[in-house]
Amino acid sequence: MEANYLDSPQFFLIAGPCVVESEAICLEIGETMKEICADLGIPYIFKASYRKANRTSLNSYQGRGDREGLELIAKVGKTLGVPTLTDVHAAEECSMAAEYVDVLQIPAFLCRQTDLLLAAGKTGKWVNIKKAQFLNGDAMKFAAEKVKSTGNDRIWLTERGNMFGYGDMVVDFRNITEMKAHGFPVVMDITHSVQQPNNGSGVTGGKPEMIGTIARAAAAVGVQGFFLETHPNPAAALSDGANMLPLSEVRGLLEQLLAIHGVSSR
Repeated sequence: MEANYLDSPQFFLIAGPCVVESEAICLEIGETMKEICADLGIPYIFKASYRKANRTSLNSYQGRGDREGLELIAKVGKTLGVPTLTDVHAAEECSMAAEYVDVLQIPAFLCRQTDLLLAAGKTGKWVNIKKAQFLNGDAMKFAAEKVKSTGNDRIWLTERGNMFGYGDMVVDFRNITEMKAHGFPVVMDITHSVQQPNNGSGVTGGKPEMIGTIARAAAAVGVQGFFLETHPNPAAALSDGANMLPLSEVRGLLEQLLAIHGVSSR
């Protein structure tokens, strides 16, 4: 993915299913998102995790297998002609995932893992570092410096909320301003920021009705990108369905965000 892909007056969008479920679902979501973003002039990046290593329960779906999952993500990118993103969880995964995708994403709980950040940086790929639920925006400069030390400054920083008590997330919008000061594009994750983790069921809950509120506020603060997970039927999604935005609601929300972003960026 070339840098000029992001040279747009609009924000860019990272969107897709939480995890690779099937080729059909990935293509349905990717095709719909590409069409919407093309209509609205928004640069689009397809995302999906090829493997979920951070599930609450041992019985939760973790993926179809590493190579198969990565091959499906790459196929979606090639078929649709869009860049792709996936998570990596350990240093040894980075070179493998880099063969298939354009952007490596560092999960929030792992953003302090030096070996992982260095390995991701050494691939030369774009690296999206999610801010941990226990950090503030200013502390993210150290995570960015680790990647930059490899000679790679293709870095994004993503806000995804902070833990409040044991089972809820809150978004402190000061974090966005603090991370923008580090000189890297800042992304707002508008679906994971409404999670309600650590509940007794072993499956993370969420308040998807608050996605629009979080998104509109982030647009007003002036983020450069948005991250969201979506599905044609969130209730049937194999991961994180409780905090997804239904695919049918994406266009309407993006239209609102464009209007707000147009004012905030003047």
